[in-house]
Amino acid sequence: MKAALAAILLIVGILGIIAGVLYLTEVAHALPSFFPGHTATGTGKLEKHGYAAIAGGAVLFIIGIVVLASGQRRSRMVSR
Repeated sequence: MKAALAAILLIVGILGIIAGVLYLTEVAHALPSFFPGHTATGTGKLEKHGYAAIAGGAVLFIIGIVVLASGQRRSRMVSR
């Protein structure tokens, strides 16, 4: 159960970081249409969205690593 939760958190964290990089490198009209802030005529970059997505993705990624590590530590303790 913990391994599945950790995998989901890691994947969502990586996707968040990727989305943040897209926000910082693409202009608003070049973003995928399902991204918040996408406009047909937007010429600016959405830096606040990018920084928030990278920060959120990093937090989720770190939480996933912690959950994964805590599950491994307990399984080693039980096997002794």
